[in-house]
Amino acid sequence: MTTPTAPAPSSPTSPAQRVGQLVRETVTELQRDYLADRPAAVAALARLRRGAGKTFGEVPEDLWGLIDTGPLHTTPPGARPLHETELTWAEDAVHTALTLWALHQQSRGSGMHICDTRTAPRGLGAAARRLMSHGDIDEPVRKRLVRAGSAPSLPALASRLRDIVLLLRRDDIALDYALLAEQLYQWQQPGGRDAVRRAWARSFHAYRRRADEQPADQAGNSVNADTTTTTDKDAS
Repeated sequence: MTTPTAPAPSSPTSPAQRVGQLVRETVTELQRDYLADRPAAVAALARLRRGAGKTFGEVPEDLWGLIDTGPLHTTPPGARPLHETELTWAEDAVHTALTLWALHQQSRGSGMHICDTRTAPRGLGAAARRLMSHGDIDEPVRKRLVRAGSAPSLPALASRLRDIVLLLRRDDIALDYALLAEQLYQWQQPGGRDAVRRAWARSFHAYRRRADEQPADQAGNSVNADTTTTTDKDAS
């Protein structure tokens, strides 16, 4: 009897989906190699971290070419080529997501990119909620999320997300960076900011900590200091 073969996943067609796929594939490979302590990946993350909180146009020239945006210039079946403005939005979304992930992953012994699912939400709003003690709304954390959502420009948004990512790194809370990249692309579109803010708010309010899930410090206490320890491979 022949075992049925699962259908191959369809190629993403929308610009945001293409951005998300590129980030997912790039992070998956880099994260695997980084956790295996492969020198090339360790060096790549050290370079990427230099661009965290900045847009593509603000980074040093030695970061150019480190992120392969070639797939954005290739049109998958059923899609259309991206026009110049869309390419700029896509490049900035990819760059911002990957550099923030590199900062998040620094010195962590497990992957800080984990895909969002219905049963295990990993969106930005849910991640911010995970920073809080069980059942409580931590106003400083909530205000950081609101402040990110009200950023007047992508550079301001990237900088404010950097502050949130440092808190997530401190508490070993993972994030879906492919989803974040899609939202960063959408955020730059006309009318996109409201939709992204709504998605973050919905994710924040819908998240409920499981009964068996401990806060990040493993003791149910709020951690106020940055306890990140730099390992040798992250010294650069």
